[in-house]
Amino acid sequence: MKSIYLAALIVGLAVPLLAQSNDDKPAEKPPQKVASGVALGYKIHSVDPEYPPLARKAKIQGPVVLSAVIDTKGKVTNLRVLSGHPLLAASAVEAVRQWKYRPFVFEGKVVPVETTITVVFHL
Repeated sequence: MKSIYLAALIVGLAVPLLAQSNDDKPAEKPPQKVASGVALGYKIHSVDPEYPPLARKAKIQGPVVLSAVIDTKGKVTNLRVLSGHPLLAASAVEAVRQWKYRPFVFEGKVVPVETTITVVFHL
């Protein structure tokens, strides 16, 4: 008889836990979009990209435009190449990944932001 009560107790405690959904959690908001000029004002550390030797030899130059999310700690994440020569893109991504920003504050809260970053290669 004790085992029936114990089983009922366990099931009774487990059912409410199983019934909870992730809908109770607030949805994570997408990053705020900020203009590249605004983001530039928050940059506190940057690393210059290395000019790829093959691109230098082929005299390839120009801009590489990246989309980036800057997290609440100022770290660059979610880098994507939007445009630019493929021989230059990897070097731009590697350098920008090391950049640091001051945290962005929106409506009194530190928030992640999305921006574009342009790295210009010239000989």
